[in-house]
Amino acid sequence: MLFALPLRVACSLLAWLSLYAWFCRRYKHRSYEWSCRLVTLTHGILATCLSAYIGFIDGPWPLSHPGSPNTTLQVHGLCLSLGYFLFDLCWCVYFQTEGALMLAHHLVSILGITASLALGESAAEVNAVIFGSEITNPLLQARWFLKETGCYHSLTGDVVDFFFVVLFTGVRIGVGAWLMYCELASPKPRWYIKLGGVIMYAVSWVFMVSICRFARRKSMKKYHAWRSRRSEELYLKTNGHLKNH
Repeated sequence: MLFALPLRVACSLLAWLSLYAWFCRRYKHRSYEWSCRLVTLTHGILATCLSAYIGFIDGPWPLSHPGSPNTTLQVHGLCLSLGYFLFDLCWCVYFQTEGALMLAHHLVSILGITASLALGESAAEVNAVIFGSEITNPLLQARWFLKETGCYHSLTGDVVDFFFVVLFTGVRIGVGAWLMYCELASPKPRWYIKLGGVIMYAVSWVFMVSICRFARRKSMKKYHAWRSRRSEELYLKTNGHLKNH
């Protein structure tokens, strides 16, 4: 079975490349990043649904069984995501669209998934990390598409940003801390699997700092805009120039 894993990963990589090529042809009037973002959105939705089913229904539960042997469905899920991360890492390096932090995130993800597949264990917690990482991805891509289409500065953009911040804080930071504690406290997982989990959680905190700064800037901007409108309304009422519509 170990020898079949590279073939599965290669098929996954080929599938993502083919999907990207189809998007490029379908949306040839758009940029290459548009097509890549569609692939990322597709993977985010598939990986979130599959990893949620594996973790919450098929099992085993990652918080109580870290380091457990991989199941067949877990292997399928990891191969699917590994092919995507290989594709996206190569795309980002070629087009130089991402910084060192995102590249490090992809590299650690690739190494962690590869180690789990090679060892035949710890897929439960690696799958949980994929779930936590990908559950916010569709919202992140939706935010980018809203910006590209000029619809970001609207109620829809505010709703997307709100749920992105809430999910990132609650799942990647909150639940992520619980998962990391269970991983470190258990004697079963290998030390390098634990190290990978710590690095991924540290990367999440770096992202969290940036998100907090963004949320503060946007909140202050909304607040000042509201104060400005409120002051204008009061001024018009005071001076008797407010028109009835």
